[in-house]
Amino acid sequence: MLGTTLETLSEHACFGGVQGFYKHDSSAIGLPMRLGVFRPPHALGGASAPVLIYLAGLTCSEETFAIKAGAQRVAAQLGLMLVTPDTSPRGTGVAGADDSWDFGTAAGFYLDATEAPWAPHWRMESYITQELPALLAQHFPLRGGAIGLCGHSMGGHGALTLALRHPSLYRSVSALAPIAAPMQCPWGVKAFSGYLGADRSTWAAHDATELVKAGARAPHVLIDQGEADKFLAEQLHPHLFEAACAAAGQPLTLRRHAGYDHGYYFIASVIDDHLRHHAAALND
Repeated sequence: MLGTTLETLSEHACFGGVQGFYKHDSSAIGLPMRLGVFRPPHALGGASAPVLIYLAGLTCSEETFAIKAGAQRVAAQLGLMLVTPDTSPRGTGVAGADDSWDFGTAAGFYLDATEAPWAPHWRMESYITQELPALLAQHFPLRGGAIGLCGHSMGGHGALTLALRHPSLYRSVSALAPIAAPMQCPWGVKAFSGYLGADRSTWAAHDATELVKAGARAPHVLIDQGEADKFLAEQLHPHLFEAACAAAGQPLTLRRHAGYDHGYYFIASVIDDHLRHHAAALND
C-alpha cells in the first residue's frame, strides 16, 4: 500500500470541512476504486480524527450517502471523518455484471467472492477491511485504532458481518434497515449463490444472525428500522438478528419507527443518533 496514489476527482467546502471524492488503483480489487471522504474542520490542519466508514446499499455509489444523508453537519460538530467507499468494482467487463440491480455491479455484498467469474474482482471484504484503512492512514489524518462501521440495507449487512468477523478492527458499529439474515431472504440467497456457490455451509460466515449464533461478537450494535419499509417482511428480518443477540448476550439496541420507509428520508431522520453513537465510542 505504501506509495498508493490517490487521485482527487472533486473537493467541496462543507460545514467548515471538506467533502472530497477520490479514485485509486486497488490491489485488492484489481481495478480502480472510488471513495468519498469528509474531513471535519479540525482535520484540515492535520489534526487526527476518528473515522466512520459508511457502507451503502444496492444500486448506490460512493456519492449516495454524502449527497443524500446530510450527515456532514453533525460530523463536523463531532469531529468525525466520514468515509464512503463504492459498493462494488466497476468496469469489470464481466459478462452479466450489469444484468440485474441486486447482483453484480453496485451489489458487492461486502464479501470476497469464491466463484467464477466474480472471484477475481468482487473482493469487497478484503478491500474494506485491509486496503481501505491503510489507504486512509496514508492520505488522511486518521486517528489510529478509532474506526467505526455503519451501513444501510446491503451495507447494513456489510457493517454487521464485517464487525462480527473482524472484531479487532472496529470500535463501534451500527446499521440502518440492514439485511440482517441474508440466508433467509431472496437478496441474500441470490448473492450468496452467485458469489459463494451452492454449498450453503459456506454462507453462514457472511450472515450476521448466524455469526452471532456461532459465537461472534461485536461492540454494542445500534440498528434503526422503519416499520413502513416495503422490504422489511421479505428481505430484512431484524427480528431474527434481535433474537440471536438476545440468546447470545450480544449487546443490541434495535429501534423501530412507525411510518418510515427504506430510503434516505429515513436515513436522514436518524443518522445524527448514529453519528453520536459512534463518536461516543471512538472518542472514549
